[in-house]
Amino acid sequence: MELKDYLRDEILEEADLGYISQEERDRRLRVFDDATSGNLAYQADPAVLSTQSPKASAQVDAADSQIVTTRPVAKGKDADVLTYMAKPKEGKGLPGVVVIHENKGLVPYVEDVARRLAREGFVAVAPDLLSRRGGTGAFSEPAEATSALGTIGRDELVEDLIAAVSMLAADDSVQPERIGVIGFCFGGGMAWRLITKDSRIKAAVPFYGPNPPLEDVPNIQASVLGIYGGLDDRINAGIDEIVDAMNKSGKVFEKIVYPGAQHAFHNDDNPDRYHPEAAVQAWERALEWLRRWMG
Repeated sequence: MELKDYLRDEILEEADLGYISQEERDRRLRVFDDATSGNLAYQADPAVLSTQSPKASAQVDAADSQIVTTRPVAKGKDADVLTYMAKPKEGKGLPGVVVIHENKGLVPYVEDVARRLAREGFVAVAPDLLSRRGGTGAFSEPAEATSALGTIGRDELVEDLIAAVSMLAADDSVQPERIGVIGFCFGGGMAWRLITKDSRIKAAVPFYGPNPPLEDVPNIQASVLGIYGGLDDRINAGIDEIVDAMNKSGKVFEKIVYPGAQHAFHNDDNPDRYHPEAAVQAWERALEWLRRWMG
C-alpha cells in the first residue's frame, strides 16, 4: 500500500470508529489532500510554535536520575535527522533500540517510550521522521504533521531511519552488534521496512504495523515479534500474508493478537484507543523479545 493511502485511511478510520466527527474528518482530509496533492516541496514554517497538547503524565520522567536524555542530530545520506535519545546513566556495551513514532510525529508519548527503554537498560533513539519538513514541533496540529509525512518518500524515510541506526551503533555506550527496533502504527510499518533494508537489526517488534513489500521479506535478518490488536481489522487483514511470507523464507517470526484491543492500543496518551491490560502485557513481551534476540 502506498504511504499516502495508508495515512489517509487512518483519518477515515478515526471517523468510522467515532473518535472524530464527520466535520473533523472532512477538515483533516482537506489538510491532507492539500499537502499531498503533488507539492513535494511542502514545508512547515519553522517559526510556528506547536500547539499540540503536551502529555499530561509520563511513566518515566525526563528528569529521572537513572537515565540521561539528549537530542542529537543524525547525519543522513542527504538530510539531517532530529532525534531524541535516552540511555542509562552508566554502562558500556549496551543494546540499542530505534523507536519509530506513529503518524503524528515525535510526540511526548514516543519520547516516554524511549525513556522506558532506557530504564530497562537499553540505549533508545527516537528519530523524528518529519525532520525533512522542519521537525514535528514545527507543525501547529497533529493533522498537519500527518499530512507532511505523506509528502515524504518512503525511501527517504527509510534512509533517515538508517541514519538513526548508524548514529546508535556509533554511540560509545552501545554494542553495535546489539541493535533492535520497535515501532507503532505507521512506525510499525516503517520498522518492517527498515529490517528489509538494514541487516544490522537483530530484533524487531512492530506494533500493529502494515506489512512491508512481501518480495522484500527474504532480506530480513532480524527476529520479528508482530503485535496486533484483535479489533484492528484494517491491519489484521495482512497477518496471514506476512506469516506465510516469513515462514516460506525461514525467518524467525511470532505474532500476538490481543483480543478486545484496537489499533494503537499501547498509546497511553490516546484515551480512545488505549487498552491498559493489553498494553502492559505487550510491553513485557516486547522487552522479553528484544533481550532474547539482541543478546
